[in-house]
Amino acid sequence: MAHYDPNNIFAKILRGELPAYRVYEDDDTLVFMDIMPRSDGHMLVIPKTPCRNVLDASPAQLASVLATVQKMSHAAMQAFDAQGITLQQFNEEAGGQEVFHLHFHILPRHDGDTVRPPGEMADPAVLQAHAEKMRATLEIG
Repeated sequence: MAHYDPNNIFAKILRGELPAYRVYEDDDTLVFMDIMPRSDGHMLVIPKTPCRNVLDASPAQLASVLATVQKMSHAAMQAFDAQGITLQQFNEEAGGQEVFHLHFHILPRHDGDTVRPPGEMADPAVLQAHAEKMRATLEIG
C-alpha cells in the first residue's frame, strides 16, 4: 500500500489551506459538505490525524470517526427530514477511492429517491445553506 500523502485535498482542508463548508468538528474529527453532493446534505467525515483509509486506520481513528458518523447521521435525518442514510466508504483506487485520506460519505435519503450522478459541482449558496441547516440542527438537537 502507498504511503499517506500530506498534501491531499483533505489534509489541506484540515490545515486551513483550502476552504470547506464546515459543519462540525471535535478533537478528533472534521465534518464538511461534499462539494459534489449526490443528495441534499451529503457530508464527509474525516479524522484529523493522517490516515490513508480503513486499511491503515488505527482502532482509535475508526472509533472516533464512526462515532461522528453516527452523530451526523442522526442530525442529517432531522435536518433534511430524511427517511434513511446511505454511508459510503472506499479503499484504494481499485475500491473507488479518489482522495487518499480516510473519509465516510453520509447521504441523507428519502423514500423512492435516487442519488445524483457523481462529479457535478453544487451551487456554493446551496452548500452554505445545507451546512448552516446542519449546524442549527446540532445546536438544538
